Amino acid sequence: MNHRDRQILCGLFLSKFDQKGLAYLGFEGFTEAFNALGYSLQARPASIKNYRDEIDPYFPNARKGWHKRPLREHCQRVLNNYQDYDIGQLGELIKSFLMPFKEVDSMPEVKRVLSIHDVESSSSFAKRLITGKAAEQYFVANCSAIAEFSGLTLTNTTDWGCGFDFKLAKPDGESFCAVEVKGLRTKFGQIQLTDLEHEMADALREKYYLVLVRNFMEEPFHTVINNPMDCTMRFTKVERKEIRLSWTANVVE
Repeated sequence: MNHRDRQILCGLFLSKFDQKGLAYLGFEGFTEAFNALGYSLQARPASIKNYRDEIDPYFPNARKGWHKRPLREHCQRVLNNYQDYDIGQLGELIKSFLMPFKEVDSMPEVKRVLSIHDVESSSSFAKRLITGKAAEQYFVANCSAIAEFSGLTLTNTTDWGCGFDFKLAKPDGESFCAVEVKGLRTKFGQIQLTDLEHEMADALREKYYLVLVRNFMEEPFHTVINNPMDCTMRFTKVERKEIRLSWTANVVE
């Protein structure tokens, strides 16, 4: 499935299942869904809405959609392939390419695919998308227009486990800054730094930036915070005890 087909599939899902579709993915409204799905797929939020509207005439809902315009060939192809999928089949397919399964490889000989359902309920999908992938892709799309990062080369470090999401450096590579991106569904809310993110922020100080992508429920905008260890926000340490399960058996023979 190519990049455009994924966008069309999201539009089809929202058209066919309407409010139930929003609830299944954990969104509180269509605007939030368009923003989160659009940015996550590196597309304009309006593209998801347009695909939904184009497909609307093919499903019963309160919207009229583009009832006077013939369905475009690439949309017709996706509709033909997926129109009979139920909400679970289509919803899980969308989740699978937005939040890919993780492959657990503790031993070279043993591999296991870990589904998002192993670690969370369906209702938290939207939150994870907004606080993670959608916010990060918003930053990638808007980075060059942010004054603090203009002219810098961006490197995605989200998979490096280094305590920040992006490294931005001057062309000569001699100096750099680290950017951690956090997303918020509304204009205000709570953010969380991992212990490693907090450690790196404290170590890098003026070289460390927090970019808060806010208000996905309406119109996303960003706030840039340099040196979060010395700003108006105050971070409070929170300790949690983890419950680990083990399996025991008695040896009797």
